[in-house]
Amino acid sequence: MKWVVALIAAVVLVGCQGQEQQPAVKWGPEEVRTDLDPLITRFPVLGAPSAARWMSGAFGRADVPGPSTYWIDAVVTLSAADVERVRAAYAPTDQGKSPDVVEGMRGRLPDGPFLTGEALDAAFAHERWYASAYLDLKSGELVLVATGT
Repeated sequence: MKWVVALIAAVVLVGCQGQEQQPAVKWGPEEVRTDLDPLITRFPVLGAPSAARWMSGAFGRADVPGPSTYWIDAVVTLSAADVERVRAAYAPTDQGKSPDVVEGMRGRLPDGPFLTGEALDAAFAHERWYASAYLDLKSGELVLVATGT
């Protein structure tokens, strides 16, 4: 009888080892939005942007109930004054990084290079929203890859 229990335990352990945790997947409508108010409300450090293109949704699967974690991928056009304010206040640098956005936003990204850094990212932490921010000085655009609840 002991060997049966040991065999069952071994089978259960082996079965559990093969399961890899899959990364959370972004899902949502494929609509590219241009309204500014939701972005300015969540990220007041943007100042007074002149334009934006963005997509949003939730992580996980639509058919699974429960609390959701949301995402926003945005390209925001800042005024020259706001570009300089953000650059001076948060001192982002060219670290060779590029934003990882959803497919529908990839063709809308500025060319870069992108300035980024911990202080710039921290500036966009607001009311349970956190973001990686990428500033393109040439285009005056800021790319946000944000997550929040």
